[in-house]
Amino acid sequence: MTSITDPNMSVRFTGAMEEIHNKQLKTYGEIMDTTTELCQSHRQFVKSALDMCLKKCKDDEMLFETIQTFKIDLEQKNSSLKEKQHDISEVISEIQQKEMQKDEIIQKIEKLKEEQAKRKELIVSQNKANKDRLRNLQKARLVFQDHLGMEIRTILGKTQLVKGEKLQFVFRNINPSDQESAYVVTMGIKEDGAYQIVSSDPVLECLPALESRLQETNNLPAFLANVRKEFISQARS
Repeated sequence: MTSITDPNMSVRFTGAMEEIHNKQLKTYGEIMDTTTELCQSHRQFVKSALDMCLKKCKDDEMLFETIQTFKIDLEQKNSSLKEKQHDISEVISEIQQKEMQKDEIIQKIEKLKEEQAKRKELIVSQNKANKDRLRNLQKARLVFQDHLGMEIRTILGKTQLVKGEKLQFVFRNINPSDQESAYVVTMGIKEDGAYQIVSSDPVLECLPALESRLQETNNLPAFLANVRKEFISQARS
């Protein structure tokens, strides 16, 4: 057994301790290097994660802003769409009103056409009636003027009651004591073509009845003959 006091033993022990110490230092250095590398790696990881989080937050903020922008734009478009729908409704309502007005105008035009056709028929009928009356007047003129001395005059009424062109039938040879004495009946024609007796001189009480009979029969010569008879009867009474 080697003695502890052996100088070689002390050298070997010291060498062994230095070797162990060196190994420990080496191991410690390696641990420190590894720790340093891990720290650096951790810092890089944390920095990368932080950058990624910051980038993600920034992207999220941009996405949120984009969503808000889209939301505001959508609300504006919805508001614009509602306004356009309201405008469209007003336009449709206006078109419907114009269609109703168009239908009313068409109905009025049709009614006017019908009224115009009726007026045309009435004018044709009145013209025919006036031609018949003209023939009656001509016949009456031949009978009364040529044979009985009756005179026919055309006058223009000045009052509102007798406004327009009138005819005067002047009878003579009525009063035996005064053959030239004039007995007069003034006549016009209404808008509907009917005869209208305006007056007589002297006044005949039965003139309204004679006028009514004339309007029923449209026989002017008979009317004038009856008027002459009434004048003769009144002159002799």
